[in-house]
Amino acid sequence: MHYISYLHRAKEWLFELVPNNKSAITSIFVSLRYRNYRLYFTGQIVSLIGTSMQQIALSWLVYRLTGSIILLGTIAFLTQIPSLFVSPLMGVINDRFDRRKLLMFTQILSMVQAFIISALVLTGVIQVGHILILSLTLGFINSLDAPVRQAFYTKLVPQKVLGNAIALNSATFNCTKLIGPTIGGILIAMVGEGICFLINGISFIGVIWALNKIQTAKSLQERVQGKVWSELKEGFKYSTGTLPIRSILIFTAVLSLTAMPFPMMLPAFVKTDLQGGSELYGYFIASTAIGSLIATLYLAARKSVLGLAKVVMFACGMQGIALITFALTHTEWLSMVVCFFIGFSSISCLASCNTLIQSLTDEDKRGRVMSYYTMSFLGFTPIGCLLQGYLADKIGLHAVFLLCGCLVVLTSIVFAYYRPAIRKASRPIYVQKGIITEIAYGLQSSKN
Repeated sequence: MHYISYLHRAKEWLFELVPNNKSAITSIFVSLRYRNYRLYFTGQIVSLIGTSMQQIALSWLVYRLTGSIILLGTIAFLTQIPSLFVSPLMGVINDRFDRRKLLMFTQILSMVQAFIISALVLTGVIQVGHILILSLTLGFINSLDAPVRQAFYTKLVPQKVLGNAIALNSATFNCTKLIGPTIGGILIAMVGEGICFLINGISFIGVIWALNKIQTAKSLQERVQGKVWSELKEGFKYSTGTLPIRSILIFTAVLSLTAMPFPMMLPAFVKTDLQGGSELYGYFIASTAIGSLIATLYLAARKSVLGLAKVVMFACGMQGIALITFALTHTEWLSMVVCFFIGFSSISCLASCNTLIQSLTDEDKRGRVMSYYTMSFLGFTPIGCLLQGYLADKIGLHAVFLLCGCLVVLTSIVFAYYRPAIRKASRPIYVQKGIITEIAYGLQSSKN
């Protein structure tokens, strides 16, 4: 009898991991039925191809000029560290003003930054100091752009398809990571990194055009209320006082320190361990992106946020095992296969956490909560890059990947331990929002 009971529990456990949607295939693109999201989706495709080209070009440029793993980590640190300090303030701005206009502003600034670095590279005057300053500038731009972008989805689609919209946007990001690095690697080999930066600058025209066409309903935004410090405290108290939100923020911060710096370390791994060039680096990024793309389609096929915490737990464990495996491999083809699983598990974790935190947050505090999410994701990643770059210089990249993989597996175990408490605290919120009906909640409580 105990054997049958265990089998039944295992069946229920696995059932929550598969898309709980009978029309999963036809529902993958349900968000595209909404005009605003279609416009945003199209503009993002154009812009993100350029962004992914700039990312591969910048990493390759830095390593070509310096040959320093530590400097690779430093560049990533400067690009993202402003999010750790100024994101909460940006969250207040996010809740006060029109998010569409804020996004247009950040896209224009990012376009200018891309054109400046392109001009410096193409004229041959680029120096490491220029890269450091421009990376820090982009970091401040992103500290406003990222939380606004995360909170903007609710203006594009209704709550019932919010998870699908987030997953599709991640799919867009990863599709462009397939296209951009491949083109970027070829262009770097043929004409150098400067053209990649130039194309990125031009590509921002697509998303700026889309944002200009989007029409959002009037809301409580664009009004000044209370003092900034009071709103900062309110956002912090709400984010840390709600158990599920607090747990997701801590979980994301730990992953950002351990797992998220992996792509930043890849150029050094490709060049020093495999003696490869920019083309091979592009293939590694493409393999990671394929895994990420499949993960986003899997999440887009899910109909409900229910069961996503289990997906997070499972994907986190997979990511840790993949990092450990990557640390023990020394061949191109096997490393490329492992990159697929790293990409799949990484996006499964992050997109699920994003959907969970968005579904749990009240609309009037969404901007501030997503600023803390951005801080835990982007703000701690540069610290992880800096630490891993330093450790790689001392003990080697393989040892760093092995250490981080073990820490990620441990994180998965801790999350599994606290998941029942997180689930219990989430249910009343979902009942209030109508995601779980009161009757179903009462029956489940009685059963438990």
